[in-house]
Amino acid sequence: MNRVMACRIVLALLLMPLALGGAQAQLRGHGGPVRALAISPDGQTVLSGSFDATAIRWSLARNSAEQVLRFHDSAVNAVAILHDGRLITGGQDGKIAVWQPGFAEPIQQFAGHTAPVAAFAVSPDGKRIASASWDHTVRVWMVGGGADMLLEGHQQNVNGVAFMPDGKAVVSVSSDPEVRIWPLGNGVPIIVKQATPLNAVAVASDGEIVTGGGDGKIYVLSPQGEARGTVDALATPVIALALSGDGKLIAAAGIRGTVTIIDRATRKVLRTLVGPGLPVWSVAFLPDNRTLMTGGADRLIRRWNAATGEPLDSAVAATPNDPLTAYNGDHGAEVFRACVACHTLSRDEGNRAGPTLAGIFGRRIATLPGYNFSPALKQLDIVWTKETVAKLFEVGPAQYTPGTKMPEQTINSAEDRRALVEFLAKATQ
Repeated sequence: MNRVMACRIVLALLLMPLALGGAQAQLRGHGGPVRALAISPDGQTVLSGSFDATAIRWSLARNSAEQVLRFHDSAVNAVAILHDGRLITGGQDGKIAVWQPGFAEPIQQFAGHTAPVAAFAVSPDGKRIASASWDHTVRVWMVGGGADMLLEGHQQNVNGVAFMPDGKAVVSVSSDPEVRIWPLGNGVPIIVKQATPLNAVAVASDGEIVTGGGDGKIYVLSPQGEARGTVDALATPVIALALSGDGKLIAAAGIRGTVTIIDRATRKVLRTLVGPGLPVWSVAFLPDNRTLMTGGADRLIRRWNAATGEPLDSAVAATPNDPLTAYNGDHGAEVFRACVACHTLSRDEGNRAGPTLAGIFGRRIATLPGYNFSPALKQLDIVWTKETVAKLFEVGPAQYTPGTKMPEQTINSAEDRRALVEFLAKATQ
């Protein structure tokens, strides 16, 4: 069974929202490890960035993937959501893009970094973002326009950045290994040397600084940089961390697929979330302060109850509105299941993040009325048949449909490809 491969077909399956308390499914769709996660302030939107060079905007309210953002030349390492709903993506290519949801291209770009962008932070007033880069610098950008601020001094990759609660200072961590607290007015930074490279940082509402080290430990500092405590979190380097909105919980993720939940007040490990054994590259709490989302090397976004340590996902879950209920037992339907959040099968359901597949066979590429296709696709001479759809997933979209905004993915199994096209032939008439 190649269900993992099937997950890479287009985008992901996102089922019952948290508010309903029902079964939920993992968010599946990225063609590479999930490198970054951001949650909107209202908890209704998730933005994910991946090594597949795309970002995906997910709607928890609609239970679907809404948009694929393709702009970067390589991995999307950092993402953020502003208070007004605009999206920020930062890449291995050093580029930073600002997006308006629903727009096919960025509405603004920030240029200045000369090496990969590793992390973002949004100021408390939502008017600025700070970016950490492997060019050894931090930059603070005015999202409404204006000159950026360059913070120089780190001697190695800057891996994490966060704003202080009053927005008057930025905290950065680096492989040098230093914590730097930069005043954004006049003044020199506070520099705190640590014993290990630092990979991530977060700041609580009371100004306490939490950092994750290459030695698997969590280091807690006062707002002025004084040591307040150390927690043995993981046996491997901490590569991502997050604070719950109320500041009570720390989530520390590592390269062996586990996430440690720590009580910030007592510096005690409460529980460990055990995943598939692959690196967890990103973690983020929902506004309820107990639901944790994780993204990792298995290309999935998972949900956990941080209070109990239990997963909130099932690999495949059905709902009363499941469009595939009528096809139970059809292997092709199971291959297609990863696509239902983004592609519908009937004209009545219309388009989602991707176009409806109703009537796809016999239709020329990029000619479906009402969907905004990439300009490059409109130049291609492809008619969708069983053979051409199978070829798309045999060689991958980048090769077969150059210029597409679809994440790169393939289905290696000929049996799975055959089952998929036979299912589509039945279900899209």
